[in-house]
Amino acid sequence: MNAVVKDTIERCRQAGLRRTKALEELISTLLESPRPMTLSELASSKRLSEQCDKATVFRLLQRLAEHAVVRRLGLHERAAYFTLLIPGKHSDYLICTSCGSIEPVKAPCPVHQLEDEIREKTGFRNLYHELEFFGVCPKCA
Repeated sequence: MNAVVKDTIERCRQAGLRRTKALEELISTLLESPRPMTLSELASSKRLSEQCDKATVFRLLQRLAEHAVVRRLGLHERAAYFTLLIPGKHSDYLICTSCGSIEPVKAPCPVHQLEDEIREKTGFRNLYHELEFFGVCPKCA
């Protein structure tokens, strides 16, 4: 089992979530995905479709989002996308307001310096940010 999966499962355990095969498969699937995934994509993935139904995947995603293990992305009127939150790593995203497509920003994040200043001035610990840019993608423009 991958070290990131083990660490994430331990974070889940500390948050009071039970370790199940479905939880392990959901975390592994999100980790291996090169992009955020929708509920439907996750539920129909080979690993998860063999373990549980779509309702179980939905409940797991809700609980993982509540405990900051996964991040929910997207426009509220469209299907949500989910990505795994890994301590010390993050991605910022571009979201198309027309078609709802999501892609990671491929540029250095300017917020890291601000994050360090805020941490130093306020004493906040485990500080992180989530940055989403909204616009119209080249395909829709």
